[in-house]
Amino acid sequence: MDAATLTYDTLRFGEFEDFPETAEPVWILGREFSALTEKDDILSDVASRLWFTYRKNFLPIGGTGPTSDTGWGCMLRCGQMILGEALVCRHLGRDWRWVKGRKQKEEYFNILNAFIDKKDSYYSIHQIAQMGVGEGKSIGQWYGPNTVAQVLKKLSVFDTWSRLAVHVAMDNTVVIEEITAVYALAGLRGAACAGAGLELNGCLEGACALGEEETALWKPLVLLIPLRLGLSDINEAYIETLKQCFMLPQSLGVIGGKPNSAHYFIGFVGEELIYLDPHTTQPAVEPCEDGQVPDDTYHCQHPPCRMHICELDPSIAVGFFCRTEDDFDDWCLRIRKLSCSKEGLPMFELVDSQPSHLINTDVLNLTPDFSDSDRLERFFDSEDEEFEILSL
Repeated sequence: MDAATLTYDTLRFGEFEDFPETAEPVWILGREFSALTEKDDILSDVASRLWFTYRKNFLPIGGTGPTSDTGWGCMLRCGQMILGEALVCRHLGRDWRWVKGRKQKEEYFNILNAFIDKKDSYYSIHQIAQMGVGEGKSIGQWYGPNTVAQVLKKLSVFDTWSRLAVHVAMDNTVVIEEITAVYALAGLRGAACAGAGLELNGCLEGACALGEEETALWKPLVLLIPLRLGLSDINEAYIETLKQCFMLPQSLGVIGGKPNSAHYFIGFVGEELIYLDPHTTQPAVEPCEDGQVPDDTYHCQHPPCRMHICELDPSIAVGFFCRTEDDFDDWCLRIRKLSCSKEGLPMFELVDSQPSHLINTDVLNLTPDFSDSDRLERFFDSEDEEFEILSL
């Protein structure tokens, strides 16, 4: 049987190595565990992350397209997982736990419904694949981390329930004024396009419709940072810094993997990365009439996968979630402190305002209307030959 089409039940027993008993601390999305005394807590935390895998037998994408994403949708599924983690933090909290058979809150099923494999779910494989066409990716084509980040940013505009601000940082640089400007203009943006409508998740929603909390200046921030950390292999100078990212309380993890094989990395132990693997094909799930979703296959109930950090493809996207402005200020302080550390090389810059060398489009021979996604496509996708290398 092809490993890419193994079912969940096939993989449940005997296929996965048990979590190692080691004195090394285990870090998962900003939480520290002991593998010696908290193994059950580790497995519970992993099982509580949303696990999106290949699916089959869903309605054709675009009406006439594929009915399965096996073989091409792994990075799209990783994008769903990193955004799903943001929605869990947004609506349920980082310390929420999933227990098989336990009754869950309505917010939980609202989150799952946002990813169900049908055309009118906010972040379905259908929406991501079709939005990717605008990014130059045909349906069924493999995505790099930056492309899926750009697509998620565009789709989040229609999710008026979660009201996220998704920011994709360009050119290895997080510019604080770019993020704060989003909130300064949020009211104007909402007023300008409040009339736009789109039927998603079964409801007619304004693409920028004003909700009850729309007047609030700060929206929960999802910060995605596409990076290239080497040529064909990750530069070891970034390894300690990458580990530190998983230790931050704002961590959403990392999407990346090996060439043309994407994973969602949620932490590390020693020199091994811990990840959720989307390369399992499961049947598409149909929600119940009351909106609840049979959810067992959306949670990884076996020990998580691990790989040596040096095996990581250098093309990645790092994610962070800041629910409040105080969270963002705290993240900035931690990143600046990390940048001063001598343990590793910074993976990206944090600056107050746009550096002059990035404002000048002639540096990259770009016209002012050259899209952000095109710039990212040029520099960061692993399948491209041209990219920017972070050097010592």
